[in-house]
Amino acid sequence: MTTATTTETETRAPSVGTARTRVEGVEKVTGAARYAGEIPFAGLAHGWLVLSTVARGRISALDTDAVLAMPGVLAVLDHRNATRLNTDFPSMLGMRPDATCAVFQHDRVPHLGWPVALVVAETSEQAREAAESLVVHYEPEPHDTDFMAGHPDAYPLDGFMPAVTQKGDIGAELAASAVVVDAEYTTPEEHHNPMEPHAATAHWDDGRLEVVDSNQGATWVVGDLANLFSLDPATVRVRSEHVGGGFGSKGVRAHQVAAVMAAGVLGRPVRVVMTRRQMFTLAGHRSPTVQRIRLGADADGRLRALEHRALNHTSTVYEFVEPSAGVARVMYDADAHRTENRVVRLDVPSPTFMRAPGEAPGSFALESALDELAVECGLDPIELRLRNDAVRGPVSGLPFAGRRLADCFREGARRFGWVGRDPRPGVRRDGRWLLGTGTAAASFPAGAAPSTATVTAHPDGDFTVRIAAADIGTGARTALTLVSADALGVAPERVRVRIGDSAFGPAMIAGGSMGTRSWSWAVKAAAEELRERLALGADIPAGGITVRSDTTAAVGALAAAERHSFGAQFAEVAVDVTTGEVRVRRMLGIFAAGRIINPLTARNQLLGGMVWGISMALHEEALRDRASGGLVGADLAGYHVATHADVPRIEADWIEDPDPDDPVGIKGIGEIGIVGAVAAVANAVWHATGTRHRRLPISPDRVLAAGAPDA
Repeated sequence: MTTATTTETETRAPSVGTARTRVEGVEKVTGAARYAGEIPFAGLAHGWLVLSTVARGRISALDTDAVLAMPGVLAVLDHRNATRLNTDFPSMLGMRPDATCAVFQHDRVPHLGWPVALVVAETSEQAREAAESLVVHYEPEPHDTDFMAGHPDAYPLDGFMPAVTQKGDIGAELAASAVVVDAEYTTPEEHHNPMEPHAATAHWDDGRLEVVDSNQGATWVVGDLANLFSLDPATVRVRSEHVGGGFGSKGVRAHQVAAVMAAGVLGRPVRVVMTRRQMFTLAGHRSPTVQRIRLGADADGRLRALEHRALNHTSTVYEFVEPSAGVARVMYDADAHRTENRVVRLDVPSPTFMRAPGEAPGSFALESALDELAVECGLDPIELRLRNDAVRGPVSGLPFAGRRLADCFREGARRFGWVGRDPRPGVRRDGRWLLGTGTAAASFPAGAAPSTATVTAHPDGDFTVRIAAADIGTGARTALTLVSADALGVAPERVRVRIGDSAFGPAMIAGGSMGTRSWSWAVKAAAEELRERLALGADIPAGGITVRSDTTAAVGALAAAERHSFGAQFAEVAVDVTTGEVRVRRMLGIFAAGRIINPLTARNQLLGGMVWGISMALHEEALRDRASGGLVGADLAGYHVATHADVPRIEADWIEDPDPDDPVGIKGIGEIGIVGAVAAVANAVWHATGTRHRRLPISPDRVLAAGAPDA
């Protein structure tokens, strides 16, 4: 065994960096891969959530007797009989849990769609019919769901970063600037709707709780459930083998907690699945934002002042900040630099993380403003950005652990054909279409979090890797297989990676573009130690040899630095001035995002983010009805997203950019693809029409209302 491993190591080409199809791909396309709502349980009962029909008030009565008499109905849980929960604890991510997940604890209703009851029945159909028959009486109160700039109740809020950063005198530097841009940008409420709905099955067995769930981190869910129900975490097991997308929405939600409650009451497994419509209320969303950018520059385009102020809404039960101003703290420096994230509490559901939280809406505002500044200075948009490329963190003052933004722009400009671009807007035509091109910068943090992993060597020469990772569609299983194979010095076919089980030990969630980096670090550490043991001639017993790693100390020892992925986005659009239709004809993204583990799945992630950028720029907008406080068209028919017809020729590529402080060289690619993509499209629309759109989405009616150059 030892000799074979050593020989292979000396001759085998690296697996990392080679394009590989997903190791679980055949299972998924044949239907063999089972998701949370498909795992069978003996004696399974089904729960259906009942949501409030008023936006604010209290529950005065529930007519449960008639519902309990319906066929198959087993129980109705509400605030009068539900388990009391503990909500005074910080979650894995250092934030308090959203109070929406603490279901049925009181009679207050803080927003439309608040969970007021759970009906449990023998079948899903019986549970749904009974839930829809339950009559709930309310004492409604006036509600406020209007989000607007200058709301009198707005206040600064720290999140994962301080609410406010400031250096220098913004007013003085603006007054001394030769060119000033002062503009307001708005983005609407947006919703993530992964293909797989949120689903959870809970089962109690002799005081131990097992949950089969669709989530982005089993460790996260175990911690929150244990705290909510005052349990020893060692008695809670969460499994989530296959996940059909998450985008930030699949943490701890009302359906999991309700399932755990019901399973405890009935003494049998209970499954709760959200409907698509319920997901628009209970799965979180990206808050709308109002952002004000003030830029002051010398005549040559060097920034003297940069101010980025952002406002988002949050619910009355939970404070969540969409840190849109955070992107300015990384991208560009100025003599006077001020950023601020503020929130306002409204009678709306709680917002949450959504792909590139903060960076996606924040880069639209900042990179649009930079484009406006370039026009005012008479500079090429790329040249303006290169002149203001930061050498150190504009706020932190820390060195960058790699910042190849300029190289991304140069390579992107060459491949996109930017050189020779006529800067004048509204002069290029293709029949009835006005043509324009735009660009924008991108960045996203490259973090790592402590994780544990085990690697087992078997007597037959194969290896098993176990880690509580979550593959939410990113190809994490495949990436970890390649990393493990190289660390062990064997072919990927000899490595089996098992994930999605809290029994494997604590690990980082799939979020913040930190998952694969954090997990790979832990897997490599365990694999390398195991390989050393085997090289010393260790005998492998029938049960195998297992090595466990814990990267807590190693991650904590990282030197302080600004760690980010960077990129440059390019877009060409065509605008029909008769209909207002905007078509993106082609896009290119060039990224510096660390070592690329699997080019095939990496490109998928980057392209997916760029497509989402098109969707965000041109289509996505959730609208609230002022009278009801609810969403208009809370389904995939009423909420418009980009489809195949909207997706042009898109290319995503990268330049060499390994992180020397990471054992595998990874930085993270899950979110940077959407950052800057929206601004690139918006800037291209300006170049095509000469009209600046500062409000998303850039829909046909808004294009027509803005007018167009003369034919």
